[in-house]
Amino acid sequence: MKFTKMHGCGNDYVYVNCFEENVKEPGETARRISDRRFGIGSDGLILICPSEKADVRMRMYNADGSEGEMCGNGIRCVAKYVYDRGLSGKTELSVETGAGIKRLKLFTEEGKVTQVRVDMGEPILDPEQIPVLSSKERVIDEPIMVNGKEWRMTCVSMGNPHAVVFVPDTESLEIEKYGPYFECHERFPKRINTEFVQVTDRDEINMRVWERGSAETWACGTGTCASVMACILNDKTDDTVLVHLRGGDLKIEYDRDTNHLFMTGPAETVFEGEWPD
Repeated sequence: MKFTKMHGCGNDYVYVNCFEENVKEPGETARRISDRRFGIGSDGLILICPSEKADVRMRMYNADGSEGEMCGNGIRCVAKYVYDRGLSGKTELSVETGAGIKRLKLFTEEGKVTQVRVDMGEPILDPEQIPVLSSKERVIDEPIMVNGKEWRMTCVSMGNPHAVVFVPDTESLEIEKYGPYFECHERFPKRINTEFVQVTDRDEINMRVWERGSAETWACGTGTCASVMACILNDKTDDTVLVHLRGGDLKIEYDRDTNHLFMTGPAETVFEGEWPD
């Protein structure tokens, strides 16, 4: 099985061109190749497939083999792969995902994609659709007990579920101590991605993320969008925010007229190889 290792702000995945390859057991394959000691090493597996609805289809699998609906950093790398390898010559691309069709604008230098702007769509705030168990119409600044500590969370779905909590300092956060307990908390029927956010200015935040099925990752595109939406809902930032992640920076813009969030960030190829499947 031929593969390409790529990353967006350090959020790294193994990409397989399913126009040419056939991955019969993607969940099991994701578990094996994601292992950083005995496999290729990644946050998961992303398949680039034909689509009847869009230019291409993206299927993403977490490191534990579970299939996710959407990956913001991953979809930028899909766009780079498709353009750089001539699967499409378009600089405006449509990608089918588990969270619907996403539309992307590609920025190129010397014939290669360097940055991608993604229309991430509308944030979902209805608890049942996120999903999160709550009696309120929206979960904004709501208390939750996790591992013996009370936190205040704001919940948003970007096609996948997120709980955003604000902390005084992300650098000193013991994320391994709390991340797994958030992920599997009884209030989240489909588990949860948790963003720990430090607001430094009206247009700037720091963020660390614990992703369901993959533990801490160095970036999360949907998570940055959920975090900025949570900041706006709690009147902590303006509508355009630079998000500092462990693996780099992402620019998030909220358009109030359309109620859409837009994410702009890099996509990079690391190496190519063959997996002896």
